[in-house]
Amino acid sequence: MKDKLRLIKETALAQIQASDMPDKLKDVRVKFLGKKGELTSVLKSMKEVAPEDRPKVGQWVNEAREAIESALDARKKEIDAAVLEARLKAEAIDVSLPAKKLSIGHRHPNTIALEELERVFVGLGYEVIEGPEIELDEYNFTKLNIPADHPAKDEQDTFYINDEILLRTQTSPVQARVMEKGKLPICMISPGRVFRSDEVDATHSPSFHQIEGLVIDKNISFADLKGTLEVFAKEMFGEDTKTKFRPHHFPFTEPSAEMDVSCFKCGGKGCRFCKGSGWIEILGCGMVHPHVLEMCGIDANEYTGFAFGVGLERIALLKYEIDDMRLLYENDIRFLKQF
Repeated sequence: MKDKLRLIKETALAQIQASDMPDKLKDVRVKFLGKKGELTSVLKSMKEVAPEDRPKVGQWVNEAREAIESALDARKKEIDAAVLEARLKAEAIDVSLPAKKLSIGHRHPNTIALEELERVFVGLGYEVIEGPEIELDEYNFTKLNIPADHPAKDEQDTFYINDEILLRTQTSPVQARVMEKGKLPICMISPGRVFRSDEVDATHSPSFHQIEGLVIDKNISFADLKGTLEVFAKEMFGEDTKTKFRPHHFPFTEPSAEMDVSCFKCGGKGCRFCKGSGWIEILGCGMVHPHVLEMCGIDANEYTGFAFGVGLERIALLKYEIDDMRLLYENDIRFLKQF
């Protein structure tokens, strides 16, 4: 039995020294010390040993186990150290190399213009409210006094999902939803992305952004609208900016107008930027049509209001003197770094 144990120990020690990976070392441990290992088999056969010899055999087994375990622990430390050294060599960092320069991004021109516009209107007491981009025909057209036969409802201008659902063509549906709630007075702007079936060129895109404003209260007049938009124009384009209103037609406002601002490039004298007129068209506006108020459950005899809408890209193009709308979406880092 002593010779057998000596052979087991020598074999185990040899295999331990030959192991060069943690998995191989684990296999040696299981082979000799596991539940079905060779030393365990010797202990299970102790019943075949004479009673007077059992203490000696048990001592030999324990000595063999201690020697094997000690060798396993020592070899494990050697293997772990070798693995760590190899890893450190493979992952070595050359501190003499120049560091990678981090490129820190910044806000997009559209975002800069939007935040500035929101700052102006929030300062005037307006609330910023957003709504769904996938909208119902009822809110996008019907509640805005746009009848079924209106040209704007033609499929060549609107992306329809089915007869009742579409991609909104304006952010005015947000205003209709707020008016429906009946919490008056209302003083809000609704920024967001809108969609129209337009060809892509320097001034058009099938996807762009609008900011529309709405004020509903008692005794609101066109004078309130003009005063509000004049403050907006001066804040966005400079204190010397002048405004001009031209009659126009929008189904959801009556009377309606388009607002021009004096050219902030030439001061109204006429230049290439304003095409020699001294004025730049900036937005559409008007008094909320009484029919729109009634469809949204507001008494048109007691309440009046005004609304306006401006294209965010148009603000960005004018403010930063960009001559092609496509530049805003091409993600050319050379262009974006200028802002």
